[in-house]
Amino acid sequence: MQDIENNLARIQAQIDSATSDAGRAAGSVLLLAVSKKKPVDDIRAAYAVGQRDFGENYLQEALQKMDALADLDIRWHFIGAIQSNKTRDIAARFDWAHCIDRAKIARRLGSQRPAGMAPLNVCIQVNLDDEASKAGVTLAAVPALAAEIVGLEGVRLRGLMTIPAPRSDIGEQRASFARLAQALAELRQQGIDCDTLSMGMTGDMSAAIAEGSTLVRIGTAIFGERL
Repeated sequence: MQDIENNLARIQAQIDSATSDAGRAAGSVLLLAVSKKKPVDDIRAAYAVGQRDFGENYLQEALQKMDALADLDIRWHFIGAIQSNKTRDIAARFDWAHCIDRAKIARRLGSQRPAGMAPLNVCIQVNLDDEASKAGVTLAAVPALAAEIVGLEGVRLRGLMTIPAPRSDIGEQRASFARLAQALAELRQQGIDCDTLSMGMTGDMSAAIAEGSTLVRIGTAIFGERL
């Protein structure tokens, strides 16, 4: 458990350094701990040292963890692919859903969000490199999907999410993330109130932050290799 505490401190220091280097305000980048395939005790250990946002990819695994950790005020983010048969539980149990790529899914999430709960925060997933292995809409399709989502009750469009093709050169990484940042800026120019760029993982976090990421998703560097 000490490793988790040390890993979180190291990652947060890297985030703070990249944020400062980019001339951005301290605290403007949220660390999302990706806890898929990790045990409840690891999540408790991270929570004990201040981590509050956790990301899960697999619904049934996540629901079991939520029940086991119901005593903690965790903000749960669903970061996996969303099929229609998953929307009811996601709408009822999560705070965020990062992988919206169809209006149908957004409509189902909104209509199934329980009355009395704050709207579900959602991000549109963008497939920047048109990779067949990844979900997400093209950049060209973002404005139309965003326009549909902002008119829905029960969900709140917060911004855009991406997992770009791996690149080792930081300049190429930055150029890729800059395209998503520009897409968000264009939405804002059109009067759509969104504020989130969910982009950047362990290998490209610094480049993402330099281009305006407000949320980075880190798993293995916090919890170690998944079994």
